[in-house]
Amino acid sequence: MSKEDNVKSAQIIARLDRLPTWAFNYILLGIIGVGELFTFYDIFNINVSFVQTAVVLFHVSPSNAAILLGPVVLGNLIGYVIGSLVLSPISDKIGRRNMLMITMLIMGLSSFYNAATFSYLEFLIARILTGIGVGADLAIVNTYISEVAPTHIRAKYVSLIFVFSTIGGFLAIWLGLILTTPSAPFPQGLPFALGGSGYLATNGWRVMYIIGGFLAIIGLLLRFELPESPRWLIGKGRINEAETIVRSMEEKITKRGISLPQIPNLVTMSKPQKEVPYSEILTNKFYLKRLAILMPMWFLAYTTVYSIASGLTSLLTAHGYSSSEAGVISAIGITGFVLAAIIATEFGEKIERKFWISIGALITVIGGIIVAIIPNIIIDGIGAIILFIGFNVWVPVAYAWTAESFPTRARTSGFALCDGFGHLGGGIGVAYITSIAVLLPTLELFGLIAVFLVIAAIIALVGGHYTAHRRLDEISP
Repeated sequence: MSKEDNVKSAQIIARLDRLPTWAFNYILLGIIGVGELFTFYDIFNINVSFVQTAVVLFHVSPSNAAILLGPVVLGNLIGYVIGSLVLSPISDKIGRRNMLMITMLIMGLSSFYNAATFSYLEFLIARILTGIGVGADLAIVNTYISEVAPTHIRAKYVSLIFVFSTIGGFLAIWLGLILTTPSAPFPQGLPFALGGSGYLATNGWRVMYIIGGFLAIIGLLLRFELPESPRWLIGKGRINEAETIVRSMEEKITKRGISLPQIPNLVTMSKPQKEVPYSEILTNKFYLKRLAILMPMWFLAYTTVYSIASGLTSLLTAHGYSSSEAGVISAIGITGFVLAAIIATEFGEKIERKFWISIGALITVIGGIIVAIIPNIIIDGIGAIILFIGFNVWVPVAYAWTAESFPTRARTSGFALCDGFGHLGGGIGVAYITSIAVLLPTLELFGLIAVFLVIAAIIALVGGHYTAHRRLDEISP
């Protein structure tokens, strides 16, 4: 890159960094959000519906569903690791937008395949394939939002997208309750549940994955409207294209009657784009130190996240609840997921990133204690709401924190390393927890689930760095 191009690139980035608010049409947030809605629909789909899958397809009792759930979740998260580590970095080469369409296509086709499986092995393969798409998609989406959102409210917009994710999780659990469990008087179940007779009694879980496939197709079609990340374009030397997009962003803001602040100091590009982004992180002591904190943090925290997100219904069923009762508790609890995203959107920028995981860990412990010690469906439902707030409220802020911690030329790759290996830890942890779920008293079970998040919080507190309200090129040059 010539000296003239270097200066022009720095000017474009400075103009991007000064934007005071979201600069694209707000419909683009919805376009990205619909994709994340499917992603989390898929993650939470298995929570309630797997009990019916295990009984009908694998011929086990509801109380033994948790034993079969562990390998399935592990397989899905191994796929997630593959997608995150292999596919995500491709976006550092071919662009965020192009890769976001590829990942959504993978997820949609895999969900349809999931609906057509007839054996445990096929089901496991389908979950691995879906995980490949999900792992890559989450890394790229969070990178994309961090690169185009205003400097002082990056975490807010990552959290705002997370609101769509919570809608997907909410939809998955409630549809699972309606389509895969038999009707029962509330709160023992839902009086209008359809999973007790007819076609849905044996195929409600298939309908769940068919719905997921159609959601993915909708998300794919909408993503054709996404513009490319100007930061990525600059890294590829496509300066004029980046300038055109940034100029359009500025015009959209001024048309709303908002004045643009003064352009901040220029930060010139110190290094050209590399062909192998992982080398930029793994051979750089500055980024290796961050990796040494963020990777184990995610590795441990995801055990807590996925034990509850994918396994709460099966774990409760293993401890004596009927599938309908356990489903109701999960369905009430998912309200906390939505509340967590709203809390993170409103307050995520007010507290430094690394402190949020400690807040989440404390809330998770409180919720787990309530669910464990009070054998009442309504009280357990309230405890589940607190539990869902706790293990989710820190996640979108940590997404932003992780994306901020690596340079544009390798941002998706850095996120993929942390989030991808993190999910491997989650898969191993969930497989272990579900294998011993019936052997532990309920309080010890939920205590074990929460302790992983507590340790992750300690790691973040002790070794975590500060990024809030700082420009990306200053945080990660």
